[in-house]
Amino acid sequence: MQQELQQFLLQRPELRFIDLLLHDLNGVDRGKRIDVAAAAQVFERGLLLPGSMFAHDVQGGTVQATGLGFDDGDADRPCRPIPGSLVDVPWQDHGVAQAQVTMHEPDGRPFFADPRHLLARVLARFAALGLTPVVAVELEFYLLDRERDAMGMPQPPRGPLTGRREFRTQINSMTDLDEYSAILADIDTVCRAQRVPATSSLAEYGPGQFEVNLAHSADALGACDEAVRFKRIVKSVARRHEMDATFLSKPYRDMAGSGLHIHVSLLDAQGNNVFADERPHGSPLLLQAIAGTLGTMADGMAIFAPNANSWRRFRPEAYVPLTAAWSINNRGTAVRIPASDAANRRLEHRVAGADANPYLVCAWILGGMLAGLQAGQLPPPPAEGNAYRGAAQSAERLPVHWPVALERFTNSSFAADLFGPDFRHLYATVRQSELDEFVSHVTPVECSLYLSPL
Repeated sequence: MQQELQQFLLQRPELRFIDLLLHDLNGVDRGKRIDVAAAAQVFERGLLLPGSMFAHDVQGGTVQATGLGFDDGDADRPCRPIPGSLVDVPWQDHGVAQAQVTMHEPDGRPFFADPRHLLARVLARFAALGLTPVVAVELEFYLLDRERDAMGMPQPPRGPLTGRREFRTQINSMTDLDEYSAILADIDTVCRAQRVPATSSLAEYGPGQFEVNLAHSADALGACDEAVRFKRIVKSVARRHEMDATFLSKPYRDMAGSGLHIHVSLLDAQGNNVFADERPHGSPLLLQAIAGTLGTMADGMAIFAPNANSWRRFRPEAYVPLTAAWSINNRGTAVRIPASDAANRRLEHRVAGADANPYLVCAWILGGMLAGLQAGQLPPPPAEGNAYRGAAQSAERLPVHWPVALERFTNSSFAADLFGPDFRHLYATVRQSELDEFVSHVTPVECSLYLSPL
């Protein structure tokens, strides 16, 4: 990493600062800005940050019940830069770069609460079997007007070309792509500068909603690093265009939610896709992997839907799964095998919202696949037709309410095996604290519904 830093600084004599970013349980960027004069020392010894960074709720408050606050003395731990993550920050005008970091114990061991380390541990289990996951990330997001509506709620931006505020739904609209072409082009330019391999973009169902696909990679850790960089890019570029951007799952009640879809295939030691098969359902190993994801899915809903708003997505016929069903080329199910040639056979996991932590989502999906491969079980027949009716409804119903999902995760033996009991406790405690805070508020909606009649 020192050599990478030296080469980077030699090519940028104007550089003044480096932002060091640590991604917490919520995927929120936290960290520090350092002067380049201190960079060599920090990159060698690590940046000291408190372990309570991973006990934060989404507002940045430390959940003391985790034991990582006052009980731990709010102790610092070294955070070390991730090789390959040192990149320019083009939206800053005063010589700023950035690098991502991971937290360690003082003796060098991975800190148990850092989600990136959890994914690395799952990948090590695949490596022991001579297998390498190939991962691709799809992220949906909304562009928003900075001005809220009369109720203080978000609203679509005025089109940069027409000046109109659209409330319609136009999936794959090329007109919408044209309307927002300048900001999408800037996002692409910054993605290239930060080595985020965006391959395509499309207008999604909601007004001002877009999806960007990132290239598949045999480095799952790197793919998730790129995903969190991408989210920062979108938000930062949007601000320069005088808009807001959000990866909130459901900013509008009557519009589509935003998802985080993960595509996965598996390579053997020779680089062959073990899911490859001329049959549409792929190889027996693909079926086993699907069985594992389905069998562990309900326990992981608190990972896939991490906050109160996340659960607004789960509605019938909204392209969001309600059961642990799978299909061949059917977007209504939790897991589908996309249409492809045999060599590119893979699964697509469609449960998580865009607000979920990519490292945790990817680790859970891969952990489920691994469980399926080790058990050698096969899934039930694939769902056909409308996934919200008929045979798909015989599959296990997924928890679609936050308290139920949290209880399931808290008691999950799979979560304890995959992440360790300490992390299971930490995650559940932070989320339960946030749930308790959320439900304590009296909202205008409930007053409108109940105040006068009762």
